[in-house]
Amino acid sequence: MRAYGYIRVSSAEQIKGTSLSEQQRQIENYSALREIELLGIIVDPAIKGEIPIHLRPEGKRLVEAIHTGTIDTVIICKLDRAFRSASDCLVRVEEWEKIGIGLHILNISGQTIDTTSPMGKFFLTIMAGAAELEKNLIKERCNSGRAARKAEGRRIGCIPFGFTADEKGVLYENPVEQSVLVEIKSLRKKRFTLQQIADTLNGRGLKNRNGSSWNTGNVSNLIRRAA
Repeated sequence: MRAYGYIRVSSAEQIKGTSLSEQQRQIENYSALREIELLGIIVDPAIKGEIPIHLRPEGKRLVEAIHTGTIDTVIICKLDRAFRSASDCLVRVEEWEKIGIGLHILNISGQTIDTTSPMGKFFLTIMAGAAELEKNLIKERCNSGRAARKAEGRRIGCIPFGFTADEKGVLYENPVEQSVLVEIKSLRKKRFTLQQIADTLNGRGLKNRNGSSWNTGNVSNLIRRAA
């Protein structure tokens, strides 16, 4: 077998101490143990996992090596190093299998997976599905939490103009900003242009939240959000 290893970390993971050298060590040790000819290790540093592998600066090299027949095996440490999701992984494995490319994942739920074997592909399907399920459950819990906070009047994300929030995130109307919103709506009903509204607010000494003057851009944003 002739293989390339592929390793990646995002900028955030580098800050947290996730190591490219550790991934490299694992791939080299595995290749030596399995007597796989390791032609090299392709490194994508500071790349987010959401980017498809064929669009990553160095991932392109791996895809090229796959399609030119340079290698017949790809080795990665974890599924999320190379793929955006479990479903993305399964699609790629199917594509690569048709041209004789096997994928070795050194750690997926504590197991090493070799997709060239029927059992390996079976376990990949099961474990990838479980990983996708867990991801969706986490997303569902987050959405439920957001819905609950919204129902309680608690802040979600940025504080909208016209409101303030206490330490618990509960929103309260800001009288000064609410008066600005009322004024903007009144001027809009009078068919004032965005520039005329901005000029009127500035002429009355009313400031934006960050203390800056009003312009067509921030006036337009407020009108759109209030719609």
